[in-house]
Amino acid sequence: MNLLITGASRGLGYELAKLAAARGHVVAACVRDAGSPGDGLARLADRYPGLVRIEALDVTDEPQAQALAAKLRGEGFVLDALVNNAGILLGRSGGIASLDLDDLKRTFEVNLYGPLIVSKHLTPLMRESMSGAEIVVHVASDAGSFAGAYGGDYPYALSKIALSMFTKQLNEELKPRGIRALAVHPGWMRTDMGGQSAPLSPAESALGIIDLVEGTTEVPAETWFVDYTGRAMPV
Repeated sequence: MNLLITGASRGLGYELAKLAAARGHVVAACVRDAGSPGDGLARLADRYPGLVRIEALDVTDEPQAQALAAKLRGEGFVLDALVNNAGILLGRSGGIASLDLDDLKRTFEVNLYGPLIVSKHLTPLMRESMSGAEIVVHVASDAGSFAGAYGGDYPYALSKIALSMFTKQLNEELKPRGIRALAVHPGWMRTDMGGQSAPLSPAESALGIIDLVEGTTEVPAETWFVDYTGRAMPV
């Protein structure tokens, strides 16, 4: 399979790229600065020449996304899976009275507009599939659901519930092409965002998500919001 993964320099994105390459998939690992992709990703590209390619992509930069799509199209690079993983967590302190609207705007730019921009320009590179094997994965969150709502984390939670709605809409649009879109809650992970007290490693979450991408873990056709194990999540 040919995969494109955003936010691949560290955390879950890096582990997804690492596992996908280890399984023999071709990975376009996207980072904001291809010249400084992080030591881990640079070593990964050296370890898997021909499988891991590092591409520059700031998901909030539409001209850059358009240029990357044109570059890949010119090379005949056909996508089987698109993983919109890049995300940020801002504005955690305090409640509504102390909410910084700049944090809200920036979070929406990355967590919602980013996947919208990337999907707009990269899904046309995906092949039609009668088997439904082609897939778009949006890294979502249980915080971005009515069932999982709690007071606080307004920028993150609001951006993620909007991302879930976008996932559902995109799934309906792409369905006639045999492409599905899934919102995937990756679990509470030990990352810069999740903190070191989280119970799950990003490698464990990546294992489940790659199984979803490959179709090893089957998800009913009507389901569009799952956790990293493929279990249906309440909306």
